[in-house]
Amino acid sequence: MRASVIILLFGSISWFPITAVPASAEVIHLNNGRTIWADHTRENGAHLEYDIGDNSYAILKSTVDHVEAGGVPPASVSPANGQDRHDVPAFAPTGNLKDDQKSISELTDKVLPGGAIDANALEDLEHQGNASRTAAAYYLAGKHEFDRQNFSKSRSYFETALRYDPDNPAILNYYAALLVRTGSAAEALPYAEHAVRLAPDSPDARTVLGYAQFASDRNRDAIRTWKLSLQLRPDATVQRLLAKAEREASVEADYSQRESSHFTLRYEGKQTSESLRGQLIATLESEYDDLVRELGISPRSSIAVILYTDQTFFDVTQAPSWSGAVNDGKLRIPVQGLSSVTPELARVLKHELAHSFINQLSAGRCPQWLNEGIAQAVEPKSLSANGHRLADLFRSEHEIPFNAMEGSFMRFSGTEAVLAYDESLAAVQYINDTYGMSDLQRILARLGQGSSTEAALRETIHSDYRQLEQEVGKYLVGKYGN
Repeated sequence: MRASVIILLFGSISWFPITAVPASAEVIHLNNGRTIWADHTRENGAHLEYDIGDNSYAILKSTVDHVEAGGVPPASVSPANGQDRHDVPAFAPTGNLKDDQKSISELTDKVLPGGAIDANALEDLEHQGNASRTAAAYYLAGKHEFDRQNFSKSRSYFETALRYDPDNPAILNYYAALLVRTGSAAEALPYAEHAVRLAPDSPDARTVLGYAQFASDRNRDAIRTWKLSLQLRPDATVQRLLAKAEREASVEADYSQRESSHFTLRYEGKQTSESLRGQLIATLESEYDDLVRELGISPRSSIAVILYTDQTFFDVTQAPSWSGAVNDGKLRIPVQGLSSVTPELARVLKHELAHSFINQLSAGRCPQWLNEGIAQAVEPKSLSANGHRLADLFRSEHEIPFNAMEGSFMRFSGTEAVLAYDESLAAVQYINDTYGMSDLQRILARLGQGSSTEAALRETIHSDYRQLEQEVGKYLVGKYGN
């Protein structure tokens, strides 16, 4: 996503993550009535710092009413870095193995004693020669890592499970869902289709297949599959995505299509000229090559690019009014009134295309501030116009904490979004200028391997969020301050 708002106003805004934590916690009560559950809290100047697991966060003390010790968080609290995006959401199939619950419980105790995978237990089970039980053990290990978004490890476990039991719908469902989540939807399709053939009455199998079809740009197939899934089991998330796919299919029913080496371009013929479409493809291919050189990776599949009139763009995407384009696995670009690729449109295209590269490298686990910061940096975009005011904001400790920008920016107003984008660019410029693009690539790679954002930062630039905010503030003051 790229913000199109250009006026920046600074104000007093309350920011907070909502994050899952252990049963006993300190409860931070905010002035606006909301609460945060934390392991520990401490004051540091104008901020209240708090820890959740391995991560540390900070909010302005002026936004806090009081802190209560010994609170118990509700079970419904969701992770701060969850997939709050406008595309196919985080998804885990609910189907389980066919074994009886007692057998699965015993196997879980053996493979996951104390909630951690026992590699020796997995090896012992392989040596016993029971293929079904070995597959179930590796499935449990894969599911354990999948639930923690450690997709690289999860994939390895699921692939081993499938070697021992290639016709198990539960394993196939999880493996297909993992491939979709990590940007390999086309690769997921045969596994999801096989699961449906094996379990045609499984809503999980139908749902996963619909996700794989939708992410592979097969909207009409996804619509049929999700309708069958909903007949088997009502599901609000599937219903919402079905509505999105139907909106898209209705609008694009008469669209034409053109393909190139890395892109599939769809457009309404009367809205764009052949000259513009040719320029768009040439620009995208050139920018694709640039990003391969800059980020050292390329998306695995062809990328869909859809051209809209301005109103159709908002009708299909349901994006906020300040947005200039969307990448939800497909590049959705409003082009009304354009007859050629302008420098501004070229920057928009490169920005949105960069998200596909970033998501590939991070396995879809990149926090939004880092994702948007890198995408702006490679446009390239400069902070020169707003650098001085942003330096003042950091100097007075009124910046948005980075942990509050891990999720989607779509919930922001136009003014808030511009501030979030500028802070994101500032952080990436600081890291790039101080450590280099190679360390940004290493951060993304560690995220893709399952590290939390702060762990990835500490392992590369040796900073947690609070330290990063301080360093970015010094960087801005040194570069743009008086």
